[in-house]
Amino acid sequence: MTLKVVGAGFGRTGTRSLKEALEILGFGPCHHMMEVFMHPEQVAFWDRLAQGQKVDWNEVFANYQSACDWPSCTFYKELADAYPQAKVILSLRDPSAWYKSVSSTILPSMKEGSRLPGVFGPVLLGRRTFNNDFSEAHMIDVYNRHNEEVKRVIPKDRLLVFEAADGWEKLCPFLGVPVPGKPYPNMNTTEEFQSRMKAVAGQPVKFD
Repeated sequence: MTLKVVGAGFGRTGTRSLKEALEILGFGPCHHMMEVFMHPEQVAFWDRLAQGQKVDWNEVFANYQSACDWPSCTFYKELADAYPQAKVILSLRDPSAWYKSVSSTILPSMKEGSRLPGVFGPVLLGRRTFNNDFSEAHMIDVYNRHNEEVKRVIPKDRLLVFEAADGWEKLCPFLGVPVPGKPYPNMNTTEEFQSRMKAVAGQPVKFD
């Protein structure tokens, strides 16, 4: 098994729905942050990456056909090089809506002292991605610059710029598969995320 699809979009851009969509279309399993929670043995791999160590991508991705969301989207260039036949999807949403969603869900995991396993959250996301500046202006600037970089780096014939509202009609032709007979998924709302994180942490989670 090898990666056929690399998601380059930041988390909270419809990546949970994209994971479900890719699996419906036959590109599963799809790696997503939730996979790290489900397979805690992966934490050491992502911690090594966050600390700048070299890794064998197949250590984690050997059993996946696709990947999206953090932490893998941080390494979209490396994954695109490692799997040259893979197509790349840049998932997007309105920047202000994205920041609001991040603030209400995953932002605590980016900060030092996070209750989540390992160090890759604060190191990879908090420090390396956002430089520990979680102000709206700065995070949106990082988000926008990342998206422009993806568009610049990945060849156009290999890249799909995609929003969840585009649905199957844009995703399926890009992947060369027929449109399934069910609606495009709508998953992982803020409320669903918060409920799941409470279960992961084993205690109430405060999002501020």
